[in-house]
Amino acid sequence: MSALAWDPWQREALEAMGHRVYACAPRAGEVVPDDPLAHALLRAAGRRPDDADAAALLRGLPPLARLRAEPAAKRALWPRLRALRRGGAAG
Repeated sequence: MSALAWDPWQREALEAMGHRVYACAPRAGEVVPDDPLAHALLRAAGRRPDDADAAALLRGLPPLARLRAEPAAKRALWPRLRALRRGGAAG
């Protein structure tokens, strides 16, 4: 299971609000962008660029351009990265 998967409580809450929860199939051939910020984010999350879930993890984070432009977005990201590093789910 991906670190980005909804936990059971989140699925239940989303379904109660009328949202349909879909499961994502892994995308074959995904690559991590050759970007220093992307690599730094993966390191902060305790991942390596060649990890199976690295591209999916980055896809679940705010866009790199936003993180570069908005210091508040970058600060808000740190709790998620720490949770990923501890092995918990991001969210």
